[in-house]
Amino acid sequence: MNTIDRINFLRSRRQFFGRAATGLGAAALASLLQRDAIAASGGMLSNFHVAPKAKRAIWLFMSGAPSQLDMWDYKPQMQERFDEDLPDSVRNGQRLTGMTARQKRFPVAPTKYEFHRHGQSGIHVSEVLPYTAKMIDDIAVVKSLNTEAINHDPAITYIQTGNQVPGLPCLGSWLSYGLGSTNENLPTFMVLNSTWSAKRDAQALYARLWGSGFLPSEHQGVALRSQGDPVLYLSNPPGVSGGLRRQMLNGVNAMNRRHFQRLGDPETEARISQYEMAFRMQSSVPELVDISNESDATLKMYGPDVTTPGTFAYNCLLARRMAEKNVRYTQIFHRGWDQHGNLTVDLPLQVGDIDQPCYALVQDLKQRGLLDDTLVIWAGEFGRTAYGQGRLTRENYGRDHHPRCFSGWLAGGGIKGGTTYGATDDYGYNVVENPVHIRDLNATILNQFGIDHERLSYRFQGLDQRLTGVEEARVIKDILA
Repeated sequence: MNTIDRINFLRSRRQFFGRAATGLGAAALASLLQRDAIAASGGMLSNFHVAPKAKRAIWLFMSGAPSQLDMWDYKPQMQERFDEDLPDSVRNGQRLTGMTARQKRFPVAPTKYEFHRHGQSGIHVSEVLPYTAKMIDDIAVVKSLNTEAINHDPAITYIQTGNQVPGLPCLGSWLSYGLGSTNENLPTFMVLNSTWSAKRDAQALYARLWGSGFLPSEHQGVALRSQGDPVLYLSNPPGVSGGLRRQMLNGVNAMNRRHFQRLGDPETEARISQYEMAFRMQSSVPELVDISNESDATLKMYGPDVTTPGTFAYNCLLARRMAEKNVRYTQIFHRGWDQHGNLTVDLPLQVGDIDQPCYALVQDLKQRGLLDDTLVIWAGEFGRTAYGQGRLTRENYGRDHHPRCFSGWLAGGGIKGGTTYGATDDYGYNVVENPVHIRDLNATILNQFGIDHERLSYRFQGLDQRLTGVEEARVIKDILA
């Protein structure tokens, strides 16, 4: 064996199994190849665990943690307690961030915004959400979401991947792995990052948040850009025609197939699949982002920012177009919600970005008959505190990170609209009824796709890894239609 062959021989465990002629090695390789072949042909699962209600999902993620007390969790009792110290019995020794740990006191900060009942359901919604309020009977509001993570990056990683430690597959990758693609010309999982209007820095969003972790790389998300090519290197270089590109790919694929036959690494087949998808995307992606055929009525519904690439409104319209093309999972990120101070200036700017487009997306899906089997989710990584941070007045204040309770909503895909679930105490500080851990949220999302979260797993490092981990998780059945 020469040096190069020896390096290849030792490179990975799978390659070792591939060279084993008999016994455990051959059996393990057969298992691996069968699993990857199933995944490549349409998903690891051969049958649904429960009857599916959703075929696709759109996750509207508010990165930075929007204030539930100023948007969703109506607490009129707090108005009479303005600037009083939050009782120690309420905080109950909660872990604090470094930003408020040295505060001498924790003054109660009631919202400055009015709440009103809306729809036939009569659910309270803040005045900052006039468009969302109009569709309250289409959505289920969960007021008792909770998590252990108290800082942004671990919390975002946790809700996206099921663990605070980076490097695991995200929800979109799990869906791609379990169910495969329903569109041959677009990726199963697509990501859209939005601009934001609050004039503040925002937490970075790393590509690992839409990464496939230990799953085959074909299941990672593909992020679209708002400038230049929607996907890097989508266009052919000058002087390279489509025919020449096809000829080049044929040659590369032939070499990769020989490499696979020699070494048996399933990632080689994933690479071939990705090259072929990239070639098809050269025509499908430009068509996807061309909104010139949208009606004036549709554009008006999404609001004035809809024609500006990169805005949340534009991305919501693209998400609807992706749903039409049966993209399995679309993730839209909107940053800038980290309002430690000046909340009443920044919050209206942020809500101005997302309120009308969220309404338009749900209504657009509904009008086109897509909402019934498209699950829409809206939430951030945690909530914000009932006590003020920094200078406190009736008209302006800030709020720190608060993982003990926060609010989000779901619509479509078998969700019962016009419902609320969970409740918090008079300060909106602790869950007092029907807690929903983020594991429960992910278990519920998988359930709507026909997946039992305990039965979708991937063998890695000697363990059967799952999105919801090994701790208990439950489906929130009370919000299901």
